[in-house]
Amino acid sequence: MQHTPWWQGAVIYQVYPRSFMDSNNDGVGDLKGIIDRFDYIESLGVDAVWVSPFFKSPMKDFGYDISDYRDVDPLFGSLDDFDALIARAKQSDIKIIIDQVLSHTSDQHAWFEESRQDKTNPKADWYVWADPKPDGTAPNNWMSIFGGTAWQWEPRRGQYFLHNFLSSQPDLNFHNEDVQKAVLDNVEFWLKRGVGGFRLDAINFCFHDKELRDNPAKPKELRAGRGFSEDNPYAYQYHYFNNTQPENLEFMEQLRQLFDQYDEVVSLGEISSEDSLKDMALYTHNNQRLNMAYSFELLTDDFSAQHIKDTVSSLEAQMTGGWPCWAVSNHDADRVVTRWGKGKENAQLARMLAAMLGSLKGSICTYQGEELGLSQAELSFEELQDPFGITFWPQFKGRDGCRTPMPWQHDAKQGGFSTEKPWLPVSQSHLPLAVDKQDSDESSPLNSYRTFMKWRKAHPALVTGDIEFVSTDDNVLMFIRHCPNASMEKILCVFNFNEHNVDIKLTHDVAQFLNGCPFVMNASTLASSTTSINVDGFSGFYAHIK
Repeated sequence: MQHTPWWQGAVIYQVYPRSFMDSNNDGVGDLKGIIDRFDYIESLGVDAVWVSPFFKSPMKDFGYDISDYRDVDPLFGSLDDFDALIARAKQSDIKIIIDQVLSHTSDQHAWFEESRQDKTNPKADWYVWADPKPDGTAPNNWMSIFGGTAWQWEPRRGQYFLHNFLSSQPDLNFHNEDVQKAVLDNVEFWLKRGVGGFRLDAINFCFHDKELRDNPAKPKELRAGRGFSEDNPYAYQYHYFNNTQPENLEFMEQLRQLFDQYDEVVSLGEISSEDSLKDMALYTHNNQRLNMAYSFELLTDDFSAQHIKDTVSSLEAQMTGGWPCWAVSNHDADRVVTRWGKGKENAQLARMLAAMLGSLKGSICTYQGEELGLSQAELSFEELQDPFGITFWPQFKGRDGCRTPMPWQHDAKQGGFSTEKPWLPVSQSHLPLAVDKQDSDESSPLNSYRTFMKWRKAHPALVTGDIEFVSTDDNVLMFIRHCPNASMEKILCVFNFNEHNVDIKLTHDVAQFLNGCPFVMNASTLASSTTSINVDGFSGFYAHIK
């Protein structure tokens, strides 16, 4: 029988360590905090934990600006703590996936501190340096995601350096083979420590256009919809030259060759490009590059059955030999019940979204607190820490609202996250949704999540089966998951994206409802001859297909 890798159809739980659990009461979460709460993680029925960056960093972008790839920042603990986390996860047969930020470093990394000194040092060509135009302005029109030009002047060299993100995050020059080798060596350092995989941040940003050609302008009507507000000048361009270059695909193959030297290590790439679905397919092509990729297509404001159908169908049509991974929340996007609920956040919506995501073909990522149905926290300008939000306030309030600490105890100081003032405030609106409150409520989003994920594992069609969409009206998402194996399991999945009840037509013979799922209605209400059924708002059901 063909072996199915552990990560195909896996449920990956994203931990943002600063905000998960503070074990030493300094107001910041840490690696020991993750270990202390690992029983909770195990109770969710997940297969892997993706841990956002914990490496040494000046924290200008909260760990996504790395100054030492091979050490843990003291804020989060030590290498011994990381090894203990690996060991604890192994006890529960759960993999640890770490974030790797390969395209850029911190400006406090030793490589950059050497590179910036002059044009002749051993690291002189390790970053993207360019001369100014004759009038002293930047080499081209490339923009930073965080606002303004993507070029920063360095007087010691008399040149500009490229930064696609903050000016304190200079881009590495991957056209230099020594850089590629050094990056691969850093990755292998963590492979040798037993990690189960890598989430590769902004992985399509590694290479830039050697000719430094200007990006063309983008029409105003096309500027929104890719995770960037039309108020951000980054949205004014087609980003054809500052990222997603053809040379990057060869480097992905080098990465894959390294990963394949270790047992069942998974690679998950974050893709943000002008055609992210096409590039997800390219970056996983023929199972020779990354194992999986995900993009921001389901992290936008578009909450509609048609959007989900179009997005998944488009990827299915393009992907050959790769495997998708889907997420509706992460540390960079407003929490999904707020973003898609649009003022109608409730437990029912949270339950439905978890089930819908877990029913799509692919692996899935759940962002911490999503299983609780947490809404986006409201912060004042004075409480902000995110440089992105500080720059664009008030049109864009940044990413802090999805990064506030996990609420563990509804009546404890700081929600049980810490005994001291945390780096971001605990949202008072989150306390009624704390873990201890939901633990004792069988119908809570938390317990529904646990029940659903356990139930999902028992049905191969939902874990690794194919997907076939069924045409529907009235903002209803309907598809069939099926396994082309001896079991021939076929499951009809139906989700009502409306707040109100909808009569849903059934175009397939339904044998029976499955038992044990939070969204299954009374089996006696539906027979195989039924042609329609009334479904509550923000709800759904599953049925076997004859």
